[in-house]
Amino acid sequence: MGIHTYFQSLTDLERIIRCPGKFKFQAHSVSEHSWKVVQYAKTLADIEESNGATVDWKKLYEITSSHDYGEIFIGDIKTPVKHHSLELRAMLQQVEEGMVAHFIEEHIPDEFKPIFRRQLREGKDDSLEGLILEVADKMDQVYEAFAELQRGNTEKEFIVMYRTALIKIKGIQLHCVDYFLQHILPDLVREGTRSLIDIEGITNEALSS
Repeated sequence: MGIHTYFQSLTDLERIIRCPGKFKFQAHSVSEHSWKVVQYAKTLADIEESNGATVDWKKLYEITSSHDYGEIFIGDIKTPVKHHSLELRAMLQQVEEGMVAHFIEEHIPDEFKPIFRRQLREGKDDSLEGLILEVADKMDQVYEAFAELQRGNTEKEFIVMYRTALIKIKGIQLHCVDYFLQHILPDLVREGTRSLIDIEGITNEALSS
């Protein structure tokens, strides 16, 4: 019982594989994904600050490091399934949030419950920190899909994942998004020219859609 249970549960995130059910040259766990999202978000937030924005770093670290904790209870749902409809996505989120709330109520000492409710909440919203989380999360989706496409993985789901993530990123109006599209993505695409899959064509189509 107590916070020990929370700490112990974090190991479960190491066992949950992202994009389940599809062949991968390199599998990634949810915990690996969460760590990378924090790293992306730090740099994205630095870019925002360099352009005059004020970042709530405490909030940013809380929501980025814990944004997928709820997958301990429901696993990683395939992206096409998860986003099949707004109703289904809302239902999955409701189940996930309900199980997190139950876990906090059941295991976390009363004096820490408000902190855990804040830290383990759904962090993606219209705040600067919430939008940075959204961009960072989708950036890792881009990089995961890119790594598979670059190795010649012809699973259609990775093309969909790559394209969908780019479209989502492009639609978020932040300085760090402009920087990603102008300075980071071109380097990634150039690296992808060695792939048998037309990553440049997929990228250009996604950005022009």
